[in-house]
Amino acid sequence: MPKAKEGSSAATNRTVVERKSDHELVVTRTFDAPAHIVFEAWSNPEWFKLWWVPKSAGMSLVSCDMDVRTGGAYRLVFSHPAFDQPMAFFGTYREVTPNKRIAWTNEESDEGAVTTVTFEENAGKTRVTFHERYPTEAALDEALAGSAEGLPEQFAQLDELLADRS
Repeated sequence: MPKAKEGSSAATNRTVVERKSDHELVVTRTFDAPAHIVFEAWSNPEWFKLWWVPKSAGMSLVSCDMDVRTGGAYRLVFSHPAFDQPMAFFGTYREVTPNKRIAWTNEESDEGAVTTVTFEENAGKTRVTFHERYPTEAALDEALAGSAEGLPEQFAQLDELLADRS
């Protein structure tokens, strides 16, 4: 991964991943872009697929269907050379407030989290708070050992995308 340029947002904005309780994970990062552009990166499937999969994971996002509105649904299908079959992740958007908040369910298993992402703009920068609440401590432990490890890389990729768009 290329080293962040001195003074760039990647050098100054850090992704913080915290276990808040036995069931909660919170990830925060400030992006050097206004909330409407950061929200677009989370809600526009064309933008979303450019940053969501950590490059180091060796996975591909082969299908990205997102109807980002309250009551809408999403379905993401990933492939990886080590897996025989593609993996699908899907759920429902519980709440969508443009440029402020997106909340969705993860319904691919009984252990899926409820995810809420908030966007707080201040002076042209946006603080993103990614909050996941898992039904069990074991489900959170599994996420922390797996997919959650990629969040700092994903947020760095989002930072790069936003730098190109802003």
